[in-house]
Amino acid sequence: MPPLLIAYPAIDPVLVNLGPLPIRWYALGYIGALLFGWMGARALAGRDRLWGGRAHASVLSIDDLVVYMAGGIILGGRIGYILFYNLPFYLANPLEALVVWKGGMAFHGGLLGSVIAMSLFARSQKLPVLSVSDLVSPVVPIGIVLVRVANFIKPELWGRPTDVPWAMIFPGSDGVPRHPSQLYEAGLEGVVLLILLALAVRLGGLKREGLITGLFCAGYGAARITCEFFREPDPQLGFLFGGATMGMLLSVPLILFGLILLIRAVRKPVAVAATA
Repeated sequence: MPPLLIAYPAIDPVLVNLGPLPIRWYALGYIGALLFGWMGARALAGRDRLWGGRAHASVLSIDDLVVYMAGGIILGGRIGYILFYNLPFYLANPLEALVVWKGGMAFHGGLLGSVIAMSLFARSQKLPVLSVSDLVSPVVPIGIVLVRVANFIKPELWGRPTDVPWAMIFPGSDGVPRHPSQLYEAGLEGVVLLILLALAVRLGGLKREGLITGLFCAGYGAARITCEFFREPDPQLGFLFGGATMGMLLSVPLILFGLILLIRAVRKPVAVAATA
């Protein structure tokens, strides 16, 4: 008996054509990530009571932070994809590295680019780097949701073959029913992590240096590894040793780093705002 299927909701990956310029959902995902990230970071920066007296970015400086982050995400994401996922191809076709509209961005590369961007911003503002990362981390899952949904619309990064009732046959695939793993990632790496970080902020997490950053790193890493069990590995890489994927391997150090930050944050005293 053939498996039940949910019809793939074919959506044109191009939202609208403005003359020769196509506006793609994929690009809008990144634009939306920066826009909503800017709004969320401004809201957190403007609520001093959440920080318990810790030094943090001003509301006005968030405009500059977004510029730093945009450069870090785009350059880091592209370079990370080239280095981690498809280096031989780009060594043979170096000009293809500039063709970003075809896709090819790596989250872990974008994360490394963001770390450099946050470090540069922190230096310019004379702030601790962890103060900036604690501000940015709670809003990152919003962007993850938007970009993963854009991956689904494109469609790309689909899941492994399955017979679950919600399996889909993706255009451009081999015609085999597969997990809609892009939506799993949007839910687990995005929505669930967003709720977890929002609760941590509400419970005073920003008063402990590095706690929110550590929670994001460990939470994202665990969510990504979980989703990788349902996501089809990139064809040029396939499975690595022991059935692991590149996404799993890159997430392990992220979890370890997050746990170190969490332990460090819990051991340090809570910041308390000075009273007159």
